[in-house]
Amino acid sequence: MSKSTQGKVVVGLSGGVDSAVAALLLKQQGYDVIGLFMKNWEGDDTDEYCSSRQDLVDAAAVADVIGIEFEAVNFAAEYQDRVFAEFLREYQAGRTPNPDVLCNSEIKFKSFLDHALALGADKIATGHYAQVRQFLGEWQLLKAEDGTKDQSYFLHRLNQTQLSKTLFPLGKLYKRDVRKIAEEAGLPNHARKDSTGICFIGERPFREFLGRYIPKQPGEIRVLGTDQVIGTHDGLTYYTIGQREGLKIGGIKNTPDAPWFVAKKDMASNILYAVQGHDHPALSSQHLVAKDLSWISTQPPHTHWVYAAKTRYRQADAACQIERLAATDCEVIFAAPQWAVTPGQSVVIYESCVCLGGGIITTDLTPDA
Repeated sequence: MSKSTQGKVVVGLSGGVDSAVAALLLKQQGYDVIGLFMKNWEGDDTDEYCSSRQDLVDAAAVADVIGIEFEAVNFAAEYQDRVFAEFLREYQAGRTPNPDVLCNSEIKFKSFLDHALALGADKIATGHYAQVRQFLGEWQLLKAEDGTKDQSYFLHRLNQTQLSKTLFPLGKLYKRDVRKIAEEAGLPNHARKDSTGICFIGERPFREFLGRYIPKQPGEIRVLGTDQVIGTHDGLTYYTIGQREGLKIGGIKNTPDAPWFVAKKDMASNILYAVQGHDHPALSSQHLVAKDLSWISTQPPHTHWVYAAKTRYRQADAACQIERLAATDCEVIFAAPQWAVTPGQSVVIYESCVCLGGGIITTDLTPDA
């Protein structure tokens, strides 16, 4: 192998096209590149779902075409302890966690980073759509150029040390260009569809999957603000605020013909409360409290400044202010009500294109109803 002009970088190869192109670009830029495949899930890893076995085959094929070293490492124990156990605890508590956020901070940018440094790497890289830069002596996480693919939301818990060791080669590219680069380079996975589903677990019937770990506990579905029973649920664990599908409510006398949405979960009484209509005021909140805060800069954001925030990944930036900021939690007030603010999800704060960090939304919400 020719001597590197840029240093050694270990790229997380998932088998997908994004990480493949990230590795290719770094090789072209003169880095000594090692491809590393992470196996983080061993439960029911069969061909019925998106198996890691096929991912490994695809990742190895990419490394062969690019001409880089390749290895596989098993972080399943770390994933089970640090990510999946917390994932189940949150669901059992009635919240809706985002495992991708925890997976990034605990596995991809901790276990993976530690392993890469042990291999003598100067940096790690992934196929995430985001950017990192150094500004006024600190490292910043920026949105990707392709706003439709930006993944800074999932990366908001990274710290200064992690960002200082990370490269995001796709940060300035659009997805269509990434696929074109992969095709022109003859990468075997250039047309592979994007993965969805739970981080490292893959695509599978979610309620069935969750039911293997959390037993069903059926209960009543009631109209919010009344004692009227309109159906039964399988267990509050399986539902999230704003959910419409799977409620199996219909034909209720003296009610308008409009879809029903989950508005509240009473864990103590095992009652699911629903409302009719997407625009019902009980589904909107202009205020939230976030805990377990994580700020990228050594200086936390200011209170009463106008920022932007997301309370879920697929959401436009919403103008907001941080009204109160403590070491463990903060209050966020939005300029306009936000739909289906969900406990357990992350609220992520931005200043223009710079991701400042965020926290976990708690149950202490004040809906406008």
